[in-house]
Formats: sequence, C-alpha cells, structure tokens
Amino acid sequence: MTQVDQTEAKPRLGRKRDHTRDPEILDAALDVLSESGYDGMTIDMVATRAKAGKATVYRRWSSKAELVLDAVACMKSNEFDLDDLPDTGTLRGDLVAMIRTPSIRAAERKLKVMAGIVSMIARSPELASAARAALVEPRASVNRVLFQRAIDRGEIPADADIEHLCMIGPAMVAYRLLMLGRPVDREFLISNIDKVILPAAGIRTEP
Repeated sequence: MTQVDQTEAKPRLGRKRDHTRDPEILDAALDVLSESGYDGMTIDMVATRAKAGKATVYRRWSSKAELVLDAVACMKSNEFDLDDLPDTGTLRGDLVAMIRTPSIRAAERKLKVMAGIVSMIARSPELASAARAALVEPRASVNRVLFQRAIDRGEIPADADIEHLCMIGPAMVAYRLLMLGRPVDREFLISNIDKVILPAAGIRTEP
C-alpha cells in the first residue's frame, strides 16, 4: 500500500457535535419566536438569548426553519398523563380540576408560539403537522378523555360531538389572549366552562 493509500485509509475524525446545549437553544428559539414571530426571528437573536455562539447554533441547525421545526416539536412533552387525570365524578369537576397555574402559563406560551409561526405554517406542511402535535393535540387528548367519561356516565348525550367540544375552550383562550390582549386567568376559564362549554355539551348550569 502506498503512502497515499495509507493516508486515505485512515478514518477522518471530524469534530463531534455537542448536543448538551440543545435544550437551552431550543428554549431560547421558542422565546424569540413568541416575541418576534418567524419572519422577525434570526439565528443571531436565538444565539444571543441562549448565550451561545452563532456557529454553535449553525453546526446543529443549518437554517432557521430547521431550528423552528425542532423547537416546536420539542414542546410536545408529557405535560399531561392521560392515565392520571382528575376524576371527580362530573365533567365540570374534571374540567375545573385541570385549571392549574403552570398549565395556564404553558398554554399562553404555546399560543404565542403558534401566533409566531402562522406565516411559516402556510409555507411548510411539516411545520403545520409539528405545530398540531405539539401545541394542539396534548390538550385535545385530555379533553377527549374527559368528555368520553361524561358520555359513559350518561352525563352528556352519547352523540355529543367530542371533537367540536374540544375546540371551544382553546379557541376562546386564543381569542382572548392573542386578539384582545387580555390575560387568561382562573376566573375566565371557569366562566368559560360554566357559560359556554357545559351548555354546548348539553348540561344545564345554574343561572
């Protein structure tokens, strides 16, 4: 084997990518995205927020679109354990039990991220799918369980449109937060349950 052949035969050891900072960078990307929107967001802004070098970010994600896709996908966490949801015996009790301060804050952040990627969703079917999985589906899955329990108890009609009912609460929260610019608090959420969701499900509430 010639000297050239020996040289070519040696494995080329490239610089290993350091993924230890990925969570910080992805979290910073979500913050910037929720504040500036996709079109206003830059890699520089994310790097500065994460206190990371721009080169560090680019070694992991070659484009802003790739970074956003990963960041949004990572929002799909085990926020809710479907096997350990509140079971109070009534639909109202279950829905009210799901109102927790951390969950409210997480929902607000998700809505702001959703608003930030609206312009990109129209151009990227992949992002639209990731957004649904991370921002919409987790809570929708919880609501399906709660409404199905209500059906099984005979509390609401067996033909109740669960998918439609699942959308009411999130839609009203999104309108209040994004369109009206008003905070989402416990009082609003309970009022929404009593005056909108339960009547829509066929449960009469006290006047």
